[in-house]
Amino acid sequence: MLERDNNGKKNKRILVTSQYPDAASFPIVGLGASAGGLAACEEFFKALPANSGMAFVVISHLDPTHVSILPELIQRYAKVKVFVAADGMPVQPDSVYVIPINCDLAIVNGRLQVMAQNRPRGCRLPIDTFFCSLAQDQGANAIGIILSGTGSDGTLGVKAIKAEFGMVMVQEPTSAKYDGMPQSAIATQQVDFVLPAAEMPAQLLRYTQHRILPSAKASAAGEEVQEALPKIFYLLRSQTGHDFSLYKKNTICRRIERRMHVLQIDAISEYVRYLQQSKVEIGILFKDLLIGVTNFFRDPAAYDVLKEKYLPALLRDKPQDYTLRVWVPACSSGEEVYSTAILLLECMDELNLHYSIQLFGTDLDEEAINTARAGIYPASIANDVNPQRLARFFYRDGKHYRIKKNVRELVIFAVQNLIKDPPFSRLDLLSCRNLLIYFGPELQQRVLAVFHYSLKPDGLLLLGSSESIGKATDYFLPLDKKLKIFRRRAATEGLYPGGLLPAPPLEVHEMTVQQTAKNFKEPDVLRLVETLLQQIESPPCVIIDSASNIQYIHGRTGKYLEPPVGKASLNLLEMARSGLKGELTVAIRQASGTKKEVKRSGLCIEDEGAQSCFDLTVKPIQEQGSMQGLLVVIFTEAAASSGANPGTKDKAVKRSAKNREVMALERELQYVRESLQTTIEELETSNEELKSANEELQSTNEELQSTNEELGTSKEELQSLNEESVTVNVELQSRIEELSATNDDLKNLLDSTNVATIFLDSELHVRRFTPKATAIIPLTASDVGRPVSHFVAKLKENRLEEHATQVLHDLVPQEVEVEGRDGDFFRLRVLPYRTINNVVDGVVMTFEDISKSKIAEQALQDSEKKYRELFESLRDGCARFDGSGRIVESNRVFQQQLGYNAEELARLNFRDLTPEKWHAKEELAAADDLAQRGYTSLFEKEYIRKDGTVLPVEVQVYVVSDEPSPARWMIVRDISARKALEEKLRKIQPD
Repeated sequence: MLERDNNGKKNKRILVTSQYPDAASFPIVGLGASAGGLAACEEFFKALPANSGMAFVVISHLDPTHVSILPELIQRYAKVKVFVAADGMPVQPDSVYVIPINCDLAIVNGRLQVMAQNRPRGCRLPIDTFFCSLAQDQGANAIGIILSGTGSDGTLGVKAIKAEFGMVMVQEPTSAKYDGMPQSAIATQQVDFVLPAAEMPAQLLRYTQHRILPSAKASAAGEEVQEALPKIFYLLRSQTGHDFSLYKKNTICRRIERRMHVLQIDAISEYVRYLQQSKVEIGILFKDLLIGVTNFFRDPAAYDVLKEKYLPALLRDKPQDYTLRVWVPACSSGEEVYSTAILLLECMDELNLHYSIQLFGTDLDEEAINTARAGIYPASIANDVNPQRLARFFYRDGKHYRIKKNVRELVIFAVQNLIKDPPFSRLDLLSCRNLLIYFGPELQQRVLAVFHYSLKPDGLLLLGSSESIGKATDYFLPLDKKLKIFRRRAATEGLYPGGLLPAPPLEVHEMTVQQTAKNFKEPDVLRLVETLLQQIESPPCVIIDSASNIQYIHGRTGKYLEPPVGKASLNLLEMARSGLKGELTVAIRQASGTKKEVKRSGLCIEDEGAQSCFDLTVKPIQEQGSMQGLLVVIFTEAAASSGANPGTKDKAVKRSAKNREVMALERELQYVRESLQTTIEELETSNEELKSANEELQSTNEELQSTNEELGTSKEELQSLNEESVTVNVELQSRIEELSATNDDLKNLLDSTNVATIFLDSELHVRRFTPKATAIIPLTASDVGRPVSHFVAKLKENRLEEHATQVLHDLVPQEVEVEGRDGDFFRLRVLPYRTINNVVDGVVMTFEDISKSKIAEQALQDSEKKYRELFESLRDGCARFDGSGRIVESNRVFQQQLGYNAEELARLNFRDLTPEKWHAKEELAAADDLAQRGYTSLFEKEYIRKDGTVLPVEVQVYVVSDEPSPARWMIVRDISARKALEEKLRKIQPD
């Protein structure tokens, strides 16, 4: 049902604040999708903002044999982070978690729990599994969204979420690629919003934002609600006829509050006005108040203990013709009723007992009762019903399971208000689960008193796991406190609750047909019939049912009846003596049809050669109760003739004087009777043959039914496989588009790099190449797949195959320079070709044109050569040193001046060559040179030669600053001769 926003004026927000989440909690949204769900997810997450404050868990039907790329696909258009769900991972707001392949997902205490998938294809219902755990863990914070998909997965989860006051949204079926899952969820009538996927985020935000209440209004909320509840109860009672005033107030308030969130109404007074104006909303609220979470074999432990321990004790001492009576009030859509019926049938089979069963299922909701009567349930019940029970008690009907006829005929469903309608009585078992938790204490005690009245002594009561008998300990004895199984105490019988005796049993719409013969076999009825017949001194007679089967024989009837030859039978028509069967058949038919007495007089039969005449009377029994529908067949012997009298002779004369015409008519009548008898016997034979043929057809039908169930299972598996295939196909299509775009990018990248590249496989066959490669090796598109050795490269030395083979063998990349025939030079790099799984599957060859580099290198070598010649041709010593004073380079003159070779000088520092007295001066000079940056410094100093002598020199320092690290060049001139001459002159010149 599609909800509409309320456009009325909004008052201040006053609600029951106890149901709002605290500040640390946040909504968790489960998105269930199957076939066609990827497109819906894309629309949903594209419209979702990055700061919604909610967490999202995506549950999809995935192929267990295929690696899913669903997280990567969602991350493309989602504005929040996307994770693959891991075991124990905490759920955080503004995050998306995707179910892993071949796993079920649950949530416990806000942490994801990943479990291995243990069901075969076709029986996997991951959406229901997660939604149910989400409802149990998060309560009102749980939100379920059903997107495109086939089947009915998610239907049970929707019911579970609504039962815990959560919210449910479903994709509009017309906008879904596959509408099976959306339609199944909508059929529950528990859906809050039906919208296209793109519109869901906006509505979701409006709903969650409306749930946040200011804490300051908490104190006033309770009083406002208490004042409004009586008005709401009145509106509900006036339209539906049902009173909810004795229900628990907290439960009612939570339901009302949830409806206000959906309608986005802030004030309780405004909601009351809305109810007054909208009968539709009253109906919706009524349905919300009646929501009952039920499923097959809910709380399996309780059913197991009941079957193994308490039911056998209840059934063992009953007579063979006993009728077992069971009542399941508040049965909702009937799952609990059928579960109980299945349990009873299984228990009787194990004990080899065969009792009649009358099982009553009642509920306040007429639509739920109609669903229960139909006995049709979604395929998701396979989660709760094991395969053996599914095969025995259900059969597949399209996309659903239907309960079998033998189980359905045991159950009678009726609409009943447990509070005011009369109950069923003389019950052996009463199962009322998860109803009392919604009632207030007063109403609970009243209902428990009704249950005590309804049960037989030692009858069993089964309650829900969250319920108890409260103060009614005088009524029931606990048998299992944990599983809530009780036995009725033999308390003093009291009046029916309310002070009145119970009214007659409920008038139900459907009754199971019971054979009259079974009802008649009760001992009390037999004694009553015998007493009546003895009191009236009735002639020989028999009592038969509608099928002419003898139920009771009175008097000596051997003159008229005899056992048939062959199989023993109590059928009156088969036991009738010759000549009587035809009259009996006609009389019984007339009496049954008209309900009036039929009499035949003057009938004759032969008895041991003598003819016996009698009168036949067939009379229907008009009594009510179990005797209704029975017939009494009375045989009255004709009166014997007494002494002779004159009239006798006259009669004899008249009889002997019958004319021939009358005799002929009698013979003709006799012939007709015999022909009719023959026809009747032939008809009976034909009926027997038809009965046999019918039995064979029934056997064939059962075989066909079994085959149909097997085909249904196969169809279910194929359907599941088809859903997974559709999901995989969509993922693969997305991957193909992604790979196509990637290929385009790679092609443009390779073309734009202007690098010749050739890809070879492990057999050195050409896999791919770039257009630039054709300038080196003459390749065309048709050459892909050919060995590279078939081509002649435009190189002086063609060793490509050798390089490739070596790289494949050693897995060590190679880099060599090769020369082309046109004088071009290339840098050849050969690397292993590795797949995404790091598997070597060939080699990659790249040819980098280095011709210009080679030319520049040659020019540099020529320049270096000229520089070296100039450097060595200097008449003075020349050396280069770095900032630390280490000698980097020197010419032969410098080496000769100091007596060292080049290698020895490279290990020395200028401090090692100068006397200590020059160190400070040298440092000052170096600092001065660095400061001037480009100006030369000329000074004299001394160097220590290798042989220890001192060489006076004149040093000129140059600083070259355009290099990355400024270099210092020194021109060293030997001035020892000049110094010696100056010394001589100083000695010659007088002081």
